[in-house]
Amino acid sequence: MRFQDIPGLENTKSQLIEAVKGNHVAHAQLFVGAEGSANLAMALAFSTYLNCENPTDTDACGVCASCEKNSKYIHPDVNFVFPSAATPKFKREDATSDKFLVEWRGFLSQTPYGNVTDWSNHFGWENKLLMIPRQESRNIVRALSLKSFEGKYKVMIIWQPELMNVNAANGILKILEEPPENTIFILVSNDSNKLLTTILSRAQQLRVPSFEDEDVKSVLTEKSALSAAEIDQIAYRANGSLRKALAEIDGTGNEANDYFKDWMRQCFTFNFEGLIKQADDFQKKGKEFQVGLMGIASNYMRETLLQGVDSSSISRLPDQERGFIEKFASVFVPEKIARISPQFDEAQYHIERNANPKILFLDLSLSIAQIARAKSN
Repeated sequence: MRFQDIPGLENTKSQLIEAVKGNHVAHAQLFVGAEGSANLAMALAFSTYLNCENPTDTDACGVCASCEKNSKYIHPDVNFVFPSAATPKFKREDATSDKFLVEWRGFLSQTPYGNVTDWSNHFGWENKLLMIPRQESRNIVRALSLKSFEGKYKVMIIWQPELMNVNAANGILKILEEPPENTIFILVSNDSNKLLTTILSRAQQLRVPSFEDEDVKSVLTEKSALSAAEIDQIAYRANGSLRKALAEIDGTGNEANDYFKDWMRQCFTFNFEGLIKQADDFQKKGKEFQVGLMGIASNYMRETLLQGVDSSSISRLPDQERGFIEKFASVFVPEKIARISPQFDEAQYHIERNANPKILFLDLSLSIAQIARAKSN
């Protein structure tokens, strides 16, 4: 991965490059970005640039031995730590990142903008709770105690540090604060609020922005045969998430959009029998769909609020989509959305941690139905 492989975000790229050129690279950095942002891709590109033998003013060269190895994620001085789960071969505590590097490299090559659910599905851990176990902290200390094999820097990329076992997080505090010479930590997080304050205080934060619509559209134009109008609509709905946009062109996004609309109609009419059937169906869906549906629900809440403030904000949407939001906004006024929106976020949180999907969906449906039918103040 090089900076040129990431669409847009030129200011962020320049900030990182200037830090290297000025010899002002913090030994512990935290790249924070929303799901579907370039925080992981940016960490990979930065790692490539750090050890490039012939870097330019704008990017790594892409042809030296170091760049070649980084392009395949096999550079001996670049280490990865990421969430995992037990397998038939490895118990929970022994299921550390070094056991799954082949699968991880495949994931990075195919899904550099993916989330934990994507990684779980890629490996085959669906419906398991992923975390970074205590043993990882020992592995980190051991790996970084070795001298650099061939690069200028030893780099430790920790993806999703918010999923670290508390003992694992405490186990890296000392080396995070005082790492060996020419060692760089890059922590890649979607939610820094879930990190220990002792971790936060030891790392320099870099906020990686979400993608601009134009950047998303350029990727979709390259990867699909959709019309310009269709691409424009997908980019708008993605709200800066390249992951969501790519899911739509794969077809997964459209199914979830239709599912959400039908769900809301069932809630509004309080079709209890229909909600029971839909809860059964929801349970049969994979975790990726279940989590994605909650994300789409949050997007619809946002669009409905925008419609209430400025109806021109949804003018880019197709007539059918715009018509749904206008009707939705007539029922779900801002005060109701304020009550419902946090419930989608909470549901997503519990689904990711293996809550019973049928019970969760039905409980959420009844809550939405009650709010929808309540009189507005």
